[in-house]
Amino acid sequence: MHSHHWPHQSFTAPFTTTGRSALVRPPPWHYAGWLLNVAFRFDALAAMPLVPDAVGRPVGTGCVHFADWQACTDGHELLDPVLSQYRETIVVLEVERPDGSRCMYCPAIWVDQDISMVRGLLQGWPKKMGSTWLTRSLPLDHPAAVPLRRGSKLGASLAVKDRRLFEAHAEFTGQPGRPLGFLTQATIGAVGWADLRQPEQFPELALVKPDIVARTGGCWHEVSACLRMASHPGEDIGLLGDLVVEDASAGWLGLTVAGARDA
Repeated sequence: MHSHHWPHQSFTAPFTTTGRSALVRPPPWHYAGWLLNVAFRFDALAAMPLVPDAVGRPVGTGCVHFADWQACTDGHELLDPVLSQYRETIVVLEVERPDGSRCMYCPAIWVDQDISMVRGLLQGWPKKMGSTWLTRSLPLDHPAAVPLRRGSKLGASLAVKDRRLFEAHAEFTGQPGRPLGFLTQATIGAVGWADLRQPEQFPELALVKPDIVARTGGCWHEVSACLRMASHPGEDIGLLGDLVVEDASAGWLGLTVAGARDA
């Protein structure tokens, strides 16, 4: 039985004629946040199970982003911050595509807000629940503000199902930093939804990339960083093995996602 003629007004479930309770509104989605970016090297062959063949092959470089975001659609969420604020940890791997070009692919990402989770799944970012904590830099000359100058220290962590998975410590060098990870190249995601009418079949995947129409900020500050990834019984990201830090930066970023395109 199909009910697609019912005049609901919901972009995502729950589907109602008012659309008021829909978890996610249609794009554009506006994001602004504070990020700690840690680029690393890893064993490229070990990452093969994490990347679809149609995307390409891992080249052995990647990045973990710890992010403290604020997001909105028409701005009403900013008056009720529980709808707009969240933190997440993003892992992206650099991939060589079949045509020889390079991109990023997101095999894992953890978030603490259901709205962000569904927005991510629609973009092919495989979001799961996790608890991210990240030291903020505030525009004050004060010991608790972590001012953007040499010697200021910050940290970040991710826990998934009560087990700490990532931990990072960093210190500002006083030098300009670089954009890293998904800040440097288009990031491809895989979208696929199971159909319980055919539980014996796995979903067909569609490769998409977000349509980013505006970007601001990105004045990155160099940090020296160390990164530790612990083993986890329910996460495949441990297949990457030992991560060797290559570069790190921190700063603010704003961007707008208007939709997605085939990758």
